[in-house]
Amino acid sequence: MQEFQPKIEFDANGLIPAIVQDVKTNEVLMLAYMNAESLRLTISTGETHFWSRSRQELWHKGATSGNIQRLVEIRVDCDGDALLIFVQPAGPACHTGNQTCFYRSMENLE
Repeated sequence: MQEFQPKIEFDANGLIPAIVQDVKTNEVLMLAYMNAESLRLTISTGETHFWSRSRQELWHKGATSGNIQRLVEIRVDCDGDALLIFVQPAGPACHTGNQTCFYRSMENLE
């Protein structure tokens, strides 16, 4: 019996949101976007790659900082329009040096 492969729905810009979660702690580390090429690279290399909407280029998470994310599993949501990526992080996910990009509470925003 062949395993079901869910259909992935990229948006009009060819992107899909990717929520990155630590496989050990279940902490949500970051939200980024992927295109078909970054998804292919993530699967083929076993490390996360994303599409930078601001720079309009592919980026390999941790290529400059060393804080790579080793791929454990990719899940697709029920509509096929979002990804949940479980990783083993080699360091902080956020460019600020915080473990997660979600370190601020709405109460503390200024």
